[in-house]
Amino acid sequence: MTLPDSYLHEARQWVERFVSWYNTEYRHSKLNFVTPQQRHNGKDTALLAQRQAILEQAKLRNPSRWGTRPVRNCEPIGPVTLNPEKEMKMQQAA
Repeated sequence: MTLPDSYLHEARQWVERFVSWYNTEYRHSKLNFVTPQQRHNGKDTALLAQRQAILEQAKLRNPSRWGTRPVRNCEPIGPVTLNPEKEMKMQQAA
């Protein structure tokens, strides 16, 4: 069974839109809620520092809301991998 070319074209368009959204708009929890593009471009450090300052100011203005909890972790994270478990197994096997 052969699918019409329009199906392939529509599928490629969908994937392109998804990849663009994922890399430029979606804020990843593992990246401390910055986008992959922000991290790749080195903008994550400044964004996270700004976020830290804003959260600290909010805590000072309304300490009862925060209690004894610290503000959210806004430190840039180290290296990330797509499948760390698989990578560990490969390194152990080598």
